[in-house]
Amino acid sequence: METDFTLKNVNKILGIKESFKAPDRLMEILFDPKERLRVFQDFLELSTDMSFDWFHQYFQEEQAERKTNKQDFTPMEVTQLMNCLATLDKKDQHSYFETAAGTGGLLITRWYEDCLKETPLTYMPHEHEYFVEELSDRAIPFLLFNIAIRGMNAIVFHGDSLERTCRGVFYLQNDDDSPIGFSNINIMPRNQTVKHEFNIHKWTGEPYPDHVESNSQKWAENVDRNMMLKRKWGEIFDRSSNATS
Repeated sequence: METDFTLKNVNKILGIKESFKAPDRLMEILFDPKERLRVFQDFLELSTDMSFDWFHQYFQEEQAERKTNKQDFTPMEVTQLMNCLATLDKKDQHSYFETAAGTGGLLITRWYEDCLKETPLTYMPHEHEYFVEELSDRAIPFLLFNIAIRGMNAIVFHGDSLERTCRGVFYLQNDDDSPIGFSNINIMPRNQTVKHEFNIHKWTGEPYPDHVESNSQKWAENVDRNMMLKRKWGEIFDRSSNATS
């Protein structure tokens, strides 16, 4: 698939000249809300088609750790097939779990399918939760970016899925509960509660700094509002259906 997300364009938006700097630079951007918004807008000027992983080719060619982590990425056609098989005869699934998520190709396919099941008036991010795990330090920034720009509510476990060693756990939340909104990024603390909740055997690596952006009260108010609107849209749809039957 030919895209505008070329090496030149991606590096220009990130403000780098050498691709090996991309993961660290992207991580810096993600934890600066104002800069993150600017970068999101710049990427959306390249394309508003969010049905696929924009970084698939870029990461595969420039960032994949093929020798150390045997890292190779799932072709987009395969992600679509896997998603169809996983959701076969399961129309009301609202949660998702994936290990070795990479930069999020399969996750994005699932998210897009969830969006297509609703209309822009009835799709509400709070109804869908995604939990993914990834080991690679280089993939994590791209995974977080892909989740946040699509406004998903998600938990990202940065660590080894088998040994349950973990550097950190991220919680991304769409505070506006908006289908066109972005997600805020939060880092869960390294404490016993988080360790127990995610079955972490050992904390490893340099701890992430304390970072909280979300406003729980704002999120709850927006969810309440959207649930009320969805009920009203349902009532209008029912009346229209009865009138034409």
